[in-house]
Amino acid sequence: MNDSTATSASSKEADILVIGAGVMGMTIAQRLLEAGRSVILVDPSEPGSGASYGNAGTIADYAIMPVGSPAVLRNLPALLFDKNSPLSIRRAALFTLAPWLIRFFFQSFPGATQGNIQALANILADAAPRWRALAEQIGARSLVRARGCFYLYDDPASFDRGKQDIAFRRSMGINGEMLSPQELSQLEPNLPEIDGGAAYFPDAIFLSDPGQVMTRLYQFIQAAGVEFHQSAALRIERQSGGVRVVLADKSVVRARQVVIAAGAHSRDLAKQAGDRIPLDTERGYHLEYDLAEPLLQRPACANTQGFYMCPMTGRLRVAGTVELGGLSPTPSQHRLDTLERGIKQYFPDLGKPSRTWLGFRPSIPDSRPVISASRSGNDVVYAFGHGHIGLTLAPVTAAMVSALIAGDTSPVSLEDFSAQRF
Repeated sequence: MNDSTATSASSKEADILVIGAGVMGMTIAQRLLEAGRSVILVDPSEPGSGASYGNAGTIADYAIMPVGSPAVLRNLPALLFDKNSPLSIRRAALFTLAPWLIRFFFQSFPGATQGNIQALANILADAAPRWRALAEQIGARSLVRARGCFYLYDDPASFDRGKQDIAFRRSMGINGEMLSPQELSQLEPNLPEIDGGAAYFPDAIFLSDPGQVMTRLYQFIQAAGVEFHQSAALRIERQSGGVRVVLADKSVVRARQVVIAAGAHSRDLAKQAGDRIPLDTERGYHLEYDLAEPLLQRPACANTQGFYMCPMTGRLRVAGTVELGGLSPTPSQHRLDTLERGIKQYFPDLGKPSRTWLGFRPSIPDSRPVISASRSGNDVVYAFGHGHIGLTLAPVTAAMVSALIAGDTSPVSLEDFSAQRF
């Protein structure tokens, strides 16, 4: 998605500067352009790359469970320090992660967990229709699949635990049902027989090629007038009548308001704006296998192992697990090998992966994103920390940010997502 029109002028002005050109920043820019604002978008990487490209493609409106919970708390030492765990820690980052982990510990107690579940249920409630509307608007309707998705349970014991989980999600308004191994086989005949069966979320939708969706989103906002500048934001300075942002290439952008939507890179920028946000990084991995014919019709999550099998255009993507541990660009070969062993349990004849990927997801200890005006006012607005549901929440976050910018009523209560909750 190289942009030949990206500017390199020394000084620019706009109504709004959006820092971060992932799905979050681009969707916010689209919403603000729609409201008649002039928008400059800055990012050191190409628009729509990073986690916006490398995700599981699922619009996970059923994902109301935070990463931290009493069940996780009971098993926390094993989960964090077992290198084969679906939730693990990069040991080189243990010292710097300690403050985050202490907050995560307390957010895993029952009362905090229930509050986090309710907040996530509220913001996820209309994620799917918002995504359908966005896909239609940007010309990506053909890339949206409406076939639902699965959680797979390898044995009857995990299936029974799944029943409790789905019953709880149903009580929170999520449409889910349990399928026997035979019912699962009718829907996905290429899967081996799964002894436990599956949970099925029939309303879930899926982007068959997230990278292509990002391309169409960027093309849409570019045509609508967004100006993209490929450079990192280094310094934020409040001034009379607006905000001055200095970029890595020494250019300057002046805007009346700034939106920080830089994902895992947002913490230091928020600190400059006056807020200390406990943001750290989930290192996300995927493998891809090029295929002439799809093995699955729907995404399927191997529930115990924590990875998704995603039938994308021309390939199977195997994505998931959570590795806490900073922004080092060096991938863990062990995590990639773990994904490969996992997929081979279901499809042993796949061979070697065609490609691998590492990206970074912004993670908050309570699993709630930060969608908020800064402590000093809405001249700086935050939109980051969405963890593994950033793709899902981009359109509703954009609507909430647009309301914050304009001083209007948000479509979802902002209280649960305030930067001042920490």
